[in-house]
Amino acid sequence: MRKPIEADSELFREITRGARVPVLVDFWADWCGPCKIAAPEVERTAAAIAGRALVLKVDTEKHPELAAEFRVQGIPNFIVLRGGKLVSQQAGVVPAAQMKEWLIKAGALAA
Repeated sequence: MRKPIEADSELFREITRGARVPVLVDFWADWCGPCKIAAPEVERTAAAIAGRALVLKVDTEKHPELAAEFRVQGIPNFIVLRGGKLVSQQAGVVPAAQMKEWLIKAGALAA
């Protein structure tokens, strides 16, 4: 997938439990200015790491239960999962290069 996948709770669980590659999740909301700044970086990450990792987007307004599960206090908030387990988490805008590095550390093959 060369683009981030918009995930609801069901799709989130299906993908994160079954993925054989690391998964980056972007917790965001439409009203969030920094989330809009981060969005192009998330898109770049999905394109750059396609085939080696997955990128999901979770709208915290529509799916607050997922945000609560990962104790998301501020957005944007990024988590990396491997085998359904939390590997890392960070709030705030970061460049695509940093997101890609998280995924490589979690086991995505470097390009």
